[in-house]
Amino acid sequence: MFANRTEAGERLAAAIARANVDADIVLAIPRGGLPVGRAVADALDTPLDVVVARKVGAPGNPELAVAAVADDGTTWRNESLIGSFDLSPEYMDEETEHEQRAAKEKFDRYRGDRPPLELAGKRVLVVDDGLATGATMRACVQRVRDAGAASVVVAVPVASPETANEFERVADGVVAVETPPNFAAVGQFYRDFSQVSDDEAMALLD
Repeated sequence: MFANRTEAGERLAAAIARANVDADIVLAIPRGGLPVGRAVADALDTPLDVVVARKVGAPGNPELAVAAVADDGTTWRNESLIGSFDLSPEYMDEETEHEQRAAKEKFDRYRGDRPPLELAGKRVLVVDDGLATGATMRACVQRVRDAGAASVVVAVPVASPETANEFERVADGVVAVETPPNFAAVGQFYRDFSQVSDDEAMALLD
């Protein structure tokens, strides 16, 4: 059980150090990933920035991700779910475009007047407060790869064991403090899992 996201980030930083993972930059997924990422970046003395992706939800169930799209349009699709819902190309195109615009808007708002994000040749840590299904993380990892990163390691305080295993094949490595067999949701492993506001999250980038 983690006290809060900051304490979780401190424990995650220790796990990253034990795993001998080197990074040139930490990218946090807003909003919940930023308190974790701030603690990791501070402990590793590494720059902190953001990577943003949004779920494309199933009809009538927006939390069930049939796809996810990053701010630059990089898209991951769950083809088996898309097929089981018999979703039309028109639905997928329209929803993906809508979520991509929202992701780009958030990315631009969080980064403000910072210089463009340059990832080519860099060792990148992608951090969030936990890993459940991993849909948005998949889009983020692919976005970082497409930007030419030398390596992409996923780092989270807690993860579903199944999803963590899947990311061993998707990323160049996975660091998770806990992969509990009774995993049901990320929030069950935090005493304080209160929502992080945009203002709070953006302040952590300064």
